[in-house]
Amino acid sequence: MRKLKICHLYPEVLNLYGDRGNIRCLQKRLEWRGISCEVKKVGLGDKDPLTDYDLFFIGGGQDFEQEVLLEDLRSGKGASIKAAADDGKTFLCICGGYQMMGQYYETHEGVKCEFIGAADFYTQGGDTRMIGNYAFQLGKESGGSTVVGFENHSGRTYLGSGVQPLGTVMKGYGNNGEDQTEGVRFHNVFGTYSHGPVLPKNPEFSDWLLETALVRRYGRADLEPLEDAFERAAHDTMLERVCKGTAGREE
Repeated sequence: MRKLKICHLYPEVLNLYGDRGNIRCLQKRLEWRGISCEVKKVGLGDKDPLTDYDLFFIGGGQDFEQEVLLEDLRSGKGASIKAAADDGKTFLCICGGYQMMGQYYETHEGVKCEFIGAADFYTQGGDTRMIGNYAFQLGKESGGSTVVGFENHSGRTYLGSGVQPLGTVMKGYGNNGEDQTEGVRFHNVFGTYSHGPVLPKNPEFSDWLLETALVRRYGRADLEPLEDAFERAAHDTMLERVCKGTAGREE
């Protein structure tokens, strides 16, 4: 029987907006297909090696929570996370977890927090929040589907060389509210500002992550289709409301 091992990084700190529901979604979509799934939480101070995991999840957190992580990252875990990303392991990183994979986060007050540096991008804190339901189109290298989610961040992320945006903003702010980019894709790392959790109402994106992890481990994916009528209805309804500007209020 095929099996994927999922590592939930820093669940006690990075856990905003029900983001851990993404793991439950991945578990169920594997189980429904007869694929075994093992999930382990790896938190502050844990020294377990990360080499055996197939898929990593890092959720969102507030600025001060990200600062709490710095000492743990510097203790060697940051290098281990970067090594896993360089090795082609699949990552889903949300908001603060996404920012953490970059070079640094500079607060609005000018305090610079050096992060993992797994890819060439950085984040600067702003004085206003970018918040609301939004939608974006994934790039072809990430499946090409549309994604609906919820963003709430004051950080402005700017991509450097050698990385691509995860998608293009259809409605909302995305990385910085300026260039229509959303998230990041490099190697098999998928970073996004989409809370929610994002995966339950975006089944195509969910399966793309699973396929990426399965191909990395077994050389093939072979995911049979699921009956996703409810998930697709939720996605399509929300996409229509977001694009019409009526999401989050009575029509």
